[in-house]
Amino acid sequence: MQLSVVLSAFWVICATIVAMLPMKYQFLPGVTLLICAPALILWLGFDFGWFVSALALAAFVSMFRYPLRYFWRKWSGRGEVE
Repeated sequence: MQLSVVLSAFWVICATIVAMLPMKYQFLPGVTLLICAPALILWLGFDFGWFVSALALAAFVSMFRYPLRYFWRKWSGRGEVE
């Protein structure tokens, strides 16, 4: 089995565990997962092609839609950041 698949599965398990934590303990591991995800997505795309990478990106955006929306508003200067 490819190492990229093993690490991606480990990433998913870690994301599930972080989601079960209380909100005050989610920030640091959540940001770590957020930073690691693009590298894993690109690695999966390198190993298996662009379609698998697109599916992984869709899953990532679905899981992190609220943090991504927050950072997008913060970086683009659109709207108030709560």
